[in-house]
Amino acid sequence: MARQIPTLSSKLTAVFILISFITIPATGKSSDFVKIVDRDSLGLGKEKVSHFKFFWHDIVSGRRPTSMKIVQAINNSATMFGLIRMIDNPLTDGPELSSKLIGKAQGFYGSASQQEVSLLMTMNFAFSEGEYNGSTITVLGRNEVFNKVREMPVIGGSGLFRFARGYVLATTHKFNLKSGDATVEYNVYVMHY
Repeated sequence: MARQIPTLSSKLTAVFILISFITIPATGKSSDFVKIVDRDSLGLGKEKVSHFKFFWHDIVSGRRPTSMKIVQAINNSATMFGLIRMIDNPLTDGPELSSKLIGKAQGFYGSASQQEVSLLMTMNFAFSEGEYNGSTITVLGRNEVFNKVREMPVIGGSGLFRFARGYVLATTHKFNLKSGDATVEYNVYVMHY
């Protein structure tokens, strides 16, 4: 009887079968730590798109700044590369700081480019007003601060924004060159349930 030499096709089939046995636990079909969940059991209704417009106040000056430097920029960096600031910035419904407070932007931003002023923004918009009180929208993205309009992704949220996704458009409303304080208009387009 002639000896059979495995072909490439039979080798690939064997590898596929082996991978299937390895990955079954990751699918939740035969694992104790993960399972498929019915959408209705989570109370997810119809998905909707909401548009929020508010103003973000980055206060770096004065006795009570809302933006604190936690890492110094690299020496002689024109873009302040390496600078990191922790924020607890007010979000208001109008451009003046005295406008109605609707929440806080909490997180941090850092100068992430050696060639231009470009920030890595990581923040939660934590709402304190109306039906959104206690809910958050999470933003993580690149912010080229000297562009007229900057787009960053919404990557999630909590409360009324569970499973959220979308994007924000940031436009500088006012920047005080002397103090470094800034007011930025945020238009947030978010898909949520």
